[in-house]
Amino acid sequence: MATAIRSAIDFYERHPISADIIVAKLKSARGHLDNVSPEDLFAHDQDHYGGLAVNDALAALAAIGPGSRVADFCAGLGGPARYLAHRYGADVTGIELTPARVKGAAALTRLVGLDDKVRVIEGNVMQVPLPDGSVDAVVSQEAFLHVPDKARTLAEAYRILKPGGRLAFTDWIAHRALSPADADLMWQGMAATNLCDLATYRALIENTGFTVTSVEDLTASWAEILKVRLAMYIKLRGETQAAGTASGHDAFYESYVRFVELVSDGALGGGRFGAVKKG
Repeated sequence: MATAIRSAIDFYERHPISADIIVAKLKSARGHLDNVSPEDLFAHDQDHYGGLAVNDALAALAAIGPGSRVADFCAGLGGPARYLAHRYGADVTGIELTPARVKGAAALTRLVGLDDKVRVIEGNVMQVPLPDGSVDAVVSQEAFLHVPDKARTLAEAYRILKPGGRLAFTDWIAHRALSPADADLMWQGMAATNLCDLATYRALIENTGFTVTSVEDLTASWAEILKVRLAMYIKLRGETQAAGTASGHDAFYESYVRFVELVSDGALGGGRFGAVKKG
């Protein structure tokens, strides 16, 4: 388990999308950093599959609205957290393992004046530093693939949710077992561990005590989205190298090419899940 945690931190410390590159792209687009609004940042800080529309899909599943207290598991640089706060009036606490991304999230949140509604704190989603029954919703996007113990993470989500609170998240799905070579490449390049299929994921959620409200197979839409993201990452690599910021390690690019192929072939894909805490 310690190896997986270290690998996830290493992966995101070297990831080509960083707070520095987001600020550089924002400044290039606007010409300055004066009076930056959350909307100005949304074109640059949403590092997940599908952009703002998928934030709205999770918000609907999780019944997020004004005053909702939300925990964002594996919050990264805080893009979705800021969106949920600004668009829906939620109060969001992000949990993020990687120190550099916690620091970057704070800087970006200050830049757009959302400090009073959004905070990203350093922590492990297998041992969340929040009290029992303290939030209305838990969300996450394409992150649990890095987590070695998904059952423990789901149990933590259940623990911190109020009775009737909602869970909504997306994650990688393995529609069929990967070859040893592909599994190793996904681990070495993208810190992906113990993937499961839709039915197994649903059972994990139900065994935690949740009532599942929605299971969606996103594989077809991801196949198209990921082709665009791959082209973006290839372009970004040159930009980050020119800017002197993290550009991602070689195995990341090799694994991403193969990841796109595996999703297009239907071996890997994505799922979106909604559930409610009984009570």
